[in-house]
Amino acid sequence: MKRLARSCVFAAWHTILERPGWLPLVLAGCAAGGSPQADPTDARSIFARDNLVAWCIVPFDARQRGPRERAEMLVRLGIGKLAYDWREHHVSAFEDEIVEMQRHGIEFFAFWGMHPAFARLVRPHGIRPQFWVTMHAPDADTQEQKVAEAARRLLPMVEQTRQLGCQLALYNHGGWAGQPASMAAVAAWLRAHHGADHVGIVYNMHHGHEHIEGFAEALALMQPYLFCVNLNGMNDGAQPKILPVGHGRHDLALLRILLASGYAGPIGILDHRGDIDAEDALRANLDGLKGLLEQMGDRAALSTYP
Repeated sequence: MKRLARSCVFAAWHTILERPGWLPLVLAGCAAGGSPQADPTDARSIFARDNLVAWCIVPFDARQRGPRERAEMLVRLGIGKLAYDWREHHVSAFEDEIVEMQRHGIEFFAFWGMHPAFARLVRPHGIRPQFWVTMHAPDADTQEQKVAEAARRLLPMVEQTRQLGCQLALYNHGGWAGQPASMAAVAAWLRAHHGADHVGIVYNMHHGHEHIEGFAEALALMQPYLFCVNLNGMNDGAQPKILPVGHGRHDLALLRILLASGYAGPIGILDHRGDIDAEDALRANLDGLKGLLEQMGDRAALSTYP
């Protein structure tokens, strides 16, 4: 308990320096007790290498690696989870991708959207990936109507993922459908009306620059449904939109808020730049994240970085 209290005070103090308006939420989180993940002196940290997910490394890789080369790259980097984005020409390689990841000890953690050719492979290969989808933004008069309509349109995929034993994560990609309040409301509606506890949220910082000022509030809305958080270097106005972690003006403050919140799920880092080698992009994120962890004093996570 004493260690948790020191952790909250540490996180609150630095957060207040960066964002005075976040004081009530930070203190409320500490008072609630949080999670053991919030203490950087604990044996495990959400920022540990074995909790990282590689995202946007398939069509955005300048080297256009195949499944085996991609798996070997992740092994070299010490990243044990893959979130798989794809284009139509990758469909024929879906099974090869699964096989190579399993052969190299990489968890097939998530799949972008839904495709019947991939869905057919889930059970035979014994994988349980999350399916990341962007929900529809209905043309309705009220927020309640929009939430109900968006949720109903997701029902076929809700049932399909339920049958597969997989989680379905709403993916923020701008607009109404990408707002934390909208995603949280739709996830809550599906859980309440259809027992869909397997439906949640994956939050991407690179699609959330407008949430920088209110990140603590947005995080509080999403947290009951949050399956994954994907990091990005964050500057005002998305200048630039894609930036390695640790290179953005707000990165340190945002990571401190995330750590203090008690969020205990996976953390994603991304390439998302088709002009450079995905390995170089991921390594830049790893190096930047390590620098932030040194500033945060997260010894548990740092012990997993060379």
